[in-house]
Amino acid sequence: MNILIQSIKFDADQKLLSFVDTKIKKLERFDDAITTAEVFLKLDKDHEHGNKVVTITLSVPGDQLVAERRSHTFEEATDAAVDALKKQIEKIKHKID
Repeated sequence: MNILIQSIKFDADQKLLSFVDTKIKKLERFDDAITTAEVFLKLDKDHEHGNKVVTITLSVPGDQLVAERRSHTFEEATDAAVDALKKQIEKIKHKID
């Protein structure tokens, strides 16, 4: 799987990039057909609901899965987005079976 991580309007530190990379790689356990994962890390102005926004797009043969979550930390938002993608992968696999 090819993983592309982009931080928009800020420079993400290596620790955050490694965290996101590790979480995305774990998705391969659920579907080894994932070809590309694009991750966008953004800072938003909405401090009340969390100003860290993570958008993950997975490319699988014949489909694209997208999850966007916001939180007070990028780690929490990443965890939530990965969990949402796991559910989407399971739904797709049940349709195929």
